Amino acid sequence: MTTLISFLGKGRLDAQRTGYQETTYRFSADFARSVAWFGLALAEHLKPQRLILVGTRGSMWDVFFERQGNDDDEVLRLMEATEREAVTPDLLDLPRQRLADQLGIPVVCLLIPYARDTAEQVHILHDLAAVVCPGERLCLDLTHGFRHLPMLALVAARYLERVAGVEIEELYYGAYDMRNSAGETPVLPLRGLLTMLDWVDALATYDKDGDYGVFAPLLAADGMATGSAQGLAQAAYFERTSNPVAAQKVLNEVFSAVDEHPGQLGALFRETLKERISWFRGAQREDWELSLAAAYLERRDYLRAATFLYEAFITRACKQQGLVDPDGFGNRKRAYKAASKTTPKLRQLVDLRNALAHGVRPHTAESERVLADEDRLRSRLQGLRRALFPPGAGSTS
Repeated sequence: MTTLISFLGKGRLDAQRTGYQETTYRFSADFARSVAWFGLALAEHLKPQRLILVGTRGSMWDVFFERQGNDDDEVLRLMEATEREAVTPDLLDLPRQRLADQLGIPVVCLLIPYARDTAEQVHILHDLAAVVCPGERLCLDLTHGFRHLPMLALVAARYLERVAGVEIEELYYGAYDMRNSAGETPVLPLRGLLTMLDWVDALATYDKDGDYGVFAPLLAADGMATGSAQGLAQAAYFERTSNPVAAQKVLNEVFSAVDEHPGQLGALFRETLKERISWFRGAQREDWELSLAAAYLERRDYLRAATFLYEAFITRACKQQGLVDPDGFGNRKRAYKAASKTTPKLRQLVDLRNALAHGVRPHTAESERVLADEDRLRSRLQGLRRALFPPGAGSTS
């Protein structure tokens, strides 16, 4: 079901109480309507299954319903209440039903506060969530109402998607101040603003957990070839399953697609995304693992940070011990066994990693003390990196 939510403001009331100025709204080459209130033209254009009118207790309900043909007594009662900013649901009920009969669809009149502070703004979000249903498709008309309400409506759109389980099909704005030489007002679709927020959300998700696979569907929607977008998701999967070799190989294949992607939104976020996956450019495996260890430590994913730090050390130990296949489990086990005899810091790292991975008490009281405090754990992992990869001692990073 598609529902149109439209805001009703106070307008500019002149002596004749005509409300909004009539203008011709141009939707497309073959559809335009001359109306005072944009929502009615939009409803005719969209043909929704339901209309929700949103306004304050001082919005121009009287003028709006008078123009829809309601009788004088109803309009006079609404006029008096509007002047006192005291409109109630009971006063709106009969005009609302008559409008529903005219349009042939259910109509809801939702009274909201003025959004003057956080409490009232939160109240509006709760009220909107209460009148929509999961799975409902919404179109929002941001044309009328107070100047600050479109900002709140944008937040509401994202809130309703996430909390109420609805789908926002489009946001519309009748741009009266952008009238052309013929006096027609263009209708602006603003759904792209929510798509931009999707990208911002993806960046926040990546910064939190390192999963750049969240960019894959966004890039695909922005025009990237499906195979390249899927490759990005596959690389993220390999990285998060502790397989940097496979992740690096795929990133090496798809990086040019990210770098050269011409999509508008992708271009806006391209440099940021490239920076976040640039670890794969390291010369060899231990460089990748060290870069990943640092990145996961930065985002406080201590298990992955300890894991990649350990793997970087074992990769280097395999090379130093002349073990040809550093990917082989047996070789890595032999490299650890030999290195652990002469490197106490490695044993400390393994003790911390095992405790983080398995949720068990570490072998030493010192490790137990470190794990009891996040600042100590972060500091210890940083110290272990410096000890295990001292500058100028053959480290590649």
